[in-house]
Amino acid sequence: MTESEFLQLSDDIFDRIEQAIDQHGLDADTLRQGNVLEIEFDSGDKVIVNRHAANQEMWIAAKSGGYHFSRRGEDWIASRDGSEFYATLAGAIRAGSGEAFDFAD
Repeated sequence: MTESEFLQLSDDIFDRIEQAIDQHGLDADTLRQGNVLEIEFDSGDKVIVNRHAANQEMWIAAKSGGYHFSRRGEDWIASRDGSEFYATLAGAIRAGSGEAFDFAD
């Protein structure tokens, strides 16, 4: 995948995250700056999603830890434990917000 394809794909991921948070009506603020999407909850907890263009990876930083995801087919899979990006992120958002959350298609 070219760098521009990766950037477009990761922009689409950021858009999907923001839309899902809005659709669930979570008490959370999102701030997108360059390669980083920060999700801050009323509790003060944060989840950071970062695109790393050089490695073509998506990263998540949360209380539960840091995760690096590479694209395998249509999915983003963690190098550490084989978990899927959206499942991991949904868990981090549930933990931070204390509310039910998922990425339903």
